[in-house]
Amino acid sequence: MNDTGSLQFQAYHTIKEQILSKSLDSEVLYSETRLAKELGISRTPLREALQYLSQEGYITIIPSRGFKIRRLDKETMKESIEVRCAIEGFCVHLAVACEDGKRLQKLLKDMEESLTRQKAALSARNFPDSFTEEDHQFHMLLVHFAENSEFDHLFQRLLYTIHLTTANALSIAGRAQSTYDEHSAFYQHLKKREGSQAYQVLIDHLMMPLNMNLI
Repeated sequence: MNDTGSLQFQAYHTIKEQILSKSLDSEVLYSETRLAKELGISRTPLREALQYLSQEGYITIIPSRGFKIRRLDKETMKESIEVRCAIEGFCVHLAVACEDGKRLQKLLKDMEESLTRQKAALSARNFPDSFTEEDHQFHMLLVHFAENSEFDHLFQRLLYTIHLTTANALSIAGRAQSTYDEHSAFYQHLKKREGSQAYQVLIDHLMMPLNMNLI
């Protein structure tokens, strides 16, 4: 990666961490120029980092003025969960109906490896961050299986809301273990090509924050 790309990468992760840790105020209009000076980089890599954060739904860019942290209300998060159900639910049917055995086995192998990492993350020192990241990766495996660029784009756009709903859920004692168990059950049904059962486990899993009034 060239210097500009490296600076862009650093700026992206620094700002993202500040957003997730609530170090940045959603009421404030942030200046690109000022933030670039604070980070010690030029505006070009910063602007590229902000574009990625905007695409992932973390910020709203206001042309010629700066950017604001995206504010999410309950209705927005509810709609985001429903979009996930539509996308991931469809991906379940694609996987179950897949006639390319090698392609499906690759998905199952990747999911099995993710489950191993999830189990380890349950007792890791950096829990819940490590578990949250692996939770996201598990679902992205299913979405990427569809090989649909629009699905990928929409899922990227939902990352901020996905992170917030996951964080809320994992704040409940025992929820991380339940999440792992639900992922495992989903994997077993998918492995046996039990489409209806896999679909129902997935939808119940995704709808949990709504059903338990966590948002």
